[in-house]
Amino acid sequence: MSIVVTGATGQLGRHVLEALLERGVPAEEIVAAGRSVGKLSDFAERGVQVKPMDYADADSVAATLKGAERVLLISGSEVGQRVQQHRTVIEAAKAEGVELLAYTSIANADTTAMKLADEHKATEALLRESGVPFVLLRNGWYLENYTEQLPGTLAQGALAGSAGEGKVSGAARVDYAHAAAAVLVADAQAGKVYELGGDDAFSMADLAAEISAATGKAIKYNDLPAEEYVGVLTGVGVPEAFAEILADSDLGIARGDLLVSTGDLRRLIGRPTTSLGQAVSSAAASA
Repeated sequence: MSIVVTGATGQLGRHVLEALLERGVPAEEIVAAGRSVGKLSDFAERGVQVKPMDYADADSVAATLKGAERVLLISGSEVGQRVQQHRTVIEAAKAEGVELLAYTSIANADTTAMKLADEHKATEALLRESGVPFVLLRNGWYLENYTEQLPGTLAQGALAGSAGEGKVSGAARVDYAHAAAAVLVADAQAGKVYELGGDDAFSMADLAAEISAATGKAIKYNDLPAEEYVGVLTGVGVPEAFAEILADSDLGIARGDLLVSTGDLRRLIGRPTTSLGQAVSSAAASA
C-alpha cells in the first residue's frame, strides 16, 4: 500500500505521519509531501519517503501522486486559493487512479453558514463530480486554536470573542490525525462522511474558567459584537480580512455550527478525545 500525506510539513500532517507509523504502516509505504521538505528530515531518517510538493504546482503534485493508492488531502492554508489548489490534487488523483482520497473538510460543511466553510463546500463538490473514490473527514475546531493564544490571553487578562453562549466540540490536532490514519488504513471507506469533534462541547465562558483554574489568574470572557471583535483582532496585528473570518466563525459557534455529537472521532481513535481541561493545563504548564 502506498499512502501519500499532502501538507505533511504542517502540524496536522506530522501528527498523521506519526499515527500511521504507530499503526504499523511500513515507513517505505508512506509518502510525506510538502513545500519545506527539510522539516521532514526526521521522518526521512526513519524511512518515510519525502517528496517536494506545492499545491500550486501541478507537475509536483502529479509526480508526488505517482503510484499512490491512498491520499490524504490536507486542506491548504491559503484562504482564497484553496479551491484551485485542491482541484489540482483531485485531478492528479483521478489521473493516477487512486483507490481512495481522504479530504480534511470542516464540521457540518453541508449546513454551516460560516464563511470559512465556503472553500470546503466547493472542494466537496469537486470531489463528488470527479469520480475519484473519496471520504470526508469533517474536522471540528482544534483546541490549539485557543491554547496557542494562551500567552496573549493572559497578557490581556481576558478572553474576547463573538460566540455568545454557543458551544464548540473541540479536539486536539493529534486526535484528528489519528482519525485520519485510522481511515487511511481501513477498508471500504469510499463514500463515507465523518463528522469529527470532541466528546464534550464547551463555551467561551467554559474556556475562560479552565484558563483561570489552570493558571491561577482570573480570566473572564468578554462577548463583543462582531464588528468590535474584528477591531480587537486587528489591534493586535491580525490582518483585517482574516479577522473578519475569525469573527464570522465565532458567530457560527453562537449558532451551533461547530457542535458535533456523532461520536465519530472517539470511535475512530478508540479512546476519549482530548478534553479542554487537559489541553489548557498542558499549555499553561509550558507557557
